[in-house]
Amino acid sequence: MASELAKPNGVRIVQPGTEVATIAPLPARSIPGVGPVTMERLSRLGVRTIGDLQGMSRGELVRELGKAAGEGIAELAFARDDRSVEAERETKSISVEDTFEHDLRDRAEIDKIIERDAADVARRLAKAQLFARTITLKARHPDFTTFTRSRTLNGATDRAELIAGVAKGMLHGLDLAPGLRLLGVGVAGFTQIAQEALFDLELDAGPVTDETHTAPAALSVVARREAPRTWVPGMDVQHAVHGPGWVWGAGLGRVTVRFETAETGPGPVRTLAEDDPDLSPRDP
Repeated sequence: MASELAKPNGVRIVQPGTEVATIAPLPARSIPGVGPVTMERLSRLGVRTIGDLQGMSRGELVRELGKAAGEGIAELAFARDDRSVEAERETKSISVEDTFEHDLRDRAEIDKIIERDAADVARRLAKAQLFARTITLKARHPDFTTFTRSRTLNGATDRAELIAGVAKGMLHGLDLAPGLRLLGVGVAGFTQIAQEALFDLELDAGPVTDETHTAPAALSVVARREAPRTWVPGMDVQHAVHGPGWVWGAGLGRVTVRFETAETGPGPVRTLAEDDPDLSPRDP
């Protein structure tokens, strides 16, 4: 409800204690469970808004709608709901979008915004302990013409610089003369395993205009052979702070480690510098 009230800017703060007054002007149909049939019955009682419901007695609602529906709607009309909040859907994508007060045309400024949004996406990936295979860029002109481009990588990542680099590459070829009203960076295709060693070529591939573009397999092999790899995926390691774990992926100066063993069960994931002095190989 707050999101709907916040349009077009997308931000609405509902201060504690103002919930009842905030929802009062909204249509009664805004309450979950008030469908067409229920709304028709309420209309006969003169109800149009949630405020109208707040002015009715619980007994009136029970007589018209029945005990369960009447009491439930009476509670929700006053923002009272003791049901627990549960996540029922698996995360399919993570994205950050910016709508600008003034249309953007400067490429350097646009690149900085992409880098900022990519960093936000990467933080959310790390918090969810996920890696993404697909990176998406969304851009909208002032006339609301919207362009969405996606690229599927040769592996999965949670690194901000890689997400930003691919997103900036996909902006290549887009006409910036009309300006950008909206810009967004997103990721999808989640996995719990990183393949960082495959990404040297991704960063060197240059601008991408075809979302189906992938590097030739033979070149990927060469890139993997030439890249120095101190840490090998699957290697057991020990960290002075985080304890024992094993390498998920490595490359470009970083190593991603899952800190767990067969005895501890699932553990957290951390991305560290490959020369982290606290990280060392471990004999299992």
